[in-house]
Amino acid sequence: MTEPRIEVGILHRKEIAFRLNGEFSVVPSGIIAEGEQQVVCLCGNRILWNGDEYDLLTFVPKHEECSFDLNGVTIGVDFHWEREETQRFAGVLKLIAGNDEIVAINCIDLEKYLTSVISSEMSASASPELLKAHAVISRSWLLAQLPRFNGNSGSKNVDNGWETTSEIVRWYDREDHALFDVCADDHCQRYQGITRVTSPRVAEAIRSTRGEVLKSEGKICDARFSKCCGGVSELFENCWEKEHHPYLIPVRDNASEDKIPDLTDETNVSEFITSSPEAFCNTHDPKILGQVLNGYDQETADFYRWTVSYTQQQLATLVRERSGIDFGEILSLASLERGASGRIVRLKITGTKTSRIVGKELFIRRILSPSHLYSSAFTVHPENIQNGIPQSFTLKGAGWGHGVGLCQIGAAVMGAKGYSYREILLHYYRNAEIEKIY
Repeated sequence: MTEPRIEVGILHRKEIAFRLNGEFSVVPSGIIAEGEQQVVCLCGNRILWNGDEYDLLTFVPKHEECSFDLNGVTIGVDFHWEREETQRFAGVLKLIAGNDEIVAINCIDLEKYLTSVISSEMSASASPELLKAHAVISRSWLLAQLPRFNGNSGSKNVDNGWETTSEIVRWYDREDHALFDVCADDHCQRYQGITRVTSPRVAEAIRSTRGEVLKSEGKICDARFSKCCGGVSELFENCWEKEHHPYLIPVRDNASEDKIPDLTDETNVSEFITSSPEAFCNTHDPKILGQVLNGYDQETADFYRWTVSYTQQQLATLVRERSGIDFGEILSLASLERGASGRIVRLKITGTKTSRIVGKELFIRRILSPSHLYSSAFTVHPENIQNGIPQSFTLKGAGWGHGVGLCQIGAAVMGAKGYSYREILLHYYRNAEIEKIY
């Protein structure tokens, strides 16, 4: 197998502004463009550029050091750090007219793509072993999604689930993109071109693991990861579709690998969250957190254990606006089903006007926060009850993200303690092996 070339969707707008840094051949016009700011806009269902209309415009760099800047790229879509940036990219810029917008796509070799992903997902100053581990899982995840590399259907929907009069169940996964392989934001993998490639350590991590992937049962692993598991990692099927992956199973995130407590039990999960047990990801060391988290990620101060409080009015308004359902005043938030890490899979919201069961974990997190609650591993504490109605609620929780697969903060601690990238990977992905495929 030769190194794949992939196409990454960066942004979609009716008008796109960009700058070419160096000489680019423009297809199909045949001219050479460079330097000046460029603007394309949608004219009917075609792209208008320099007075001419096109269905497709491709800007091919004449030299390897050429790059292009895209204005107004949104990062952190729907998350609390959402913002727009001007970002710089290597490789080919492709502009396609589609779905009443122009789509900007970056065509680039996989290993160069990974250099950006690792720098975008964490600090380029992270330990070498952590960078190598992330290179392998990012490469594995991407190839596992694409049927031409992994021999599967590759079909993923951004929104799956079902709805009845009493229950709404939704899960969110990589969108099945029609015009490109993956998008550039957290919905797929955070990719920000060469904007944040700041250290040769990242390039070395990519080079030293070139072509290495995780495999299980003969297939490339769908290597999920999150910021902080909270002490125990979660089963894949508790966050997405009911499909069991033998390498995405609960793992106790410490060196002794103590027996995992039954965190489906309410008493046990309450004790687990309150006691803050030892774990690799149980750290506030700024040097370690700085390896994993970019500046905007560090705007969140607590990862391993956290507390969020709402007044009755705040919670009732939030739930109504985020779910589209008027529950009235909120009487209770009751966990009906928890996963192996204590994350709530099914939550019953009871109000003075109606009640509804909601799931899975990300849908719960979206309903209970203006952006995203840190995780669904939380206990609920109603307070100041008057006439049977709590006047406030406190959520005490664990972890950041879905908790499936590698825990980034835990892996950073392991790297700092001297574990190799192979040891880190095989700690989080049981029943998997590392294989070089090109």
